[in-house]
Amino acid sequence: MTMLTFLIPVRHPDNSPDWSRLKANLAQTIASIAGQNHDDWRAVIIANEGSDLPPLPDRFEVEAVDFSPNVLHDRNSASTDDVLDAFRIDKGRRVLKGMLRARDSRFFMIVDDDDFVSARLARFVADHPDANGWKVDLGYVWDDGGKLLLQHDEFNRLCGTSLIIRADLYDLPQRFEDASPDYIKDMLGGHRRIADIVARQHQPLAPLPFRGAIYRVGHSGSHSKTPRILRKYFLNPESIRRPLQWLRNLGRIRIVGEDIRREFHGPQHR
Repeated sequence: MTMLTFLIPVRHPDNSPDWSRLKANLAQTIASIAGQNHDDWRAVIIANEGSDLPPLPDRFEVEAVDFSPNVLHDRNSASTDDVLDAFRIDKGRRVLKGMLRARDSRFFMIVDDDDFVSARLARFVADHPDANGWKVDLGYVWDDGGKLLLQHDEFNRLCGTSLIIRADLYDLPQRFEDASPDYIKDMLGGHRRIADIVARQHQPLAPLPFRGAIYRVGHSGSHSKTPRILRKYFLNPESIRRPLQWLRNLGRIRIVGEDIRREFHGPQHR
């Protein structure tokens, strides 16, 4: 049994406006995961057959799928609910393929293909093998290519790279074909529902006691289109109308230094 498996679902190439940029970001995410300071982990990238992926280090493998492109990925004319449902189905079925490949894992963590994770995760999970799992409430927001980070204390509400869950709580089907669309959407395709679902089953997730991930914002390939730090937290009208919150946000700004690079950017920074 592997203690912790990271799952990285990658969209269909036809749904990427700039595959070379996606590939470069994915390479950084791979390097970040590979920096774990404990050995009991693996990573599965779920991507369409023939996708041009970066070189993979040890402990990484690919689950190749033949899913069609998500036709509502960038469909502005569709309703928000329809677009979100299509996104959750597309992401969730990829995640399911990866989980079934690695179903002997004790814990799963879904990682978006442009984010970063702490090097401390695998050791922490290995030290708590009987836990239900954790919500990454404490994290950072990072401007793509910039030098600024913002500490975010409700990270799980913001970013999909924010849950570590014991595998049996997913109640995986025996076969991919046995999974219902609602199961795929609610349990695997998004991060906002599953914590409540397992809590109702009397298996609540604990808060991870350190900053566990970095959410990359402000790049053209982001499906969420989250704006850069300055625009979202300091220059939008809501922030300006709330001066105390504005000052608190200012106090949470950090510079990307060597300590952050060592923890989140991979072994090349050790």
